Amino acid sequence: MNTGTLVASLIMAGVLAVVIAVLISVMIRGWRRRAERQAELIGTLPSLPDSVGPALIPATRGLYVGSTLAPHWNDRVAVGDLGFRNKAVLTRYPEGIMLQRSGAGPIWIPDESITAIRTERGMAGKALTHEGILAIRWRLPSGAEIDTGFRADNRADYEPWLEAV
Repeated sequence: MNTGTLVASLIMAGVLAVVIAVLISVMIRGWRRRAERQAELIGTLPSLPDSVGPALIPATRGLYVGSTLAPHWNDRVAVGDLGFRNKAVLTRYPEGIMLQRSGAGPIWIPDESITAIRTERGMAGKALTHEGILAIRWRLPSGAEIDTGFRADNRADYEPWLEAV
């Protein structure tokens, strides 16, 4: 490789590194602005209850896909840690639904806030070829409705969730 080619290659590598860094910073800034816009709309999540009754539907293991503003299946909530996927366990109690996530705080969905439980083909950037995501639509204390998505390890685990509605 001659000197001219080496210099041109180094310049191109430097330009590519700068372009990648700029794109990453724009994406991070966009995520932060989305979180700022949604902060007032989302408000505070319901607090965990002091005690709950026996589980109506036993723990279902899977993946917390994310939460979206209803009815837009692709408008991901960016406030707090609601926008990040995590392994999770979903359990139904008489008082509501507990979504325990690894690496993030639990989400408590009070029973009176739940408006629908259904399956979906896609949610928050996760698209499947079948109805593989359990979507729980519920109303926040602020009045906004969101869909919380959960993909179970086994799709047969959805039957008790859909029958309970």
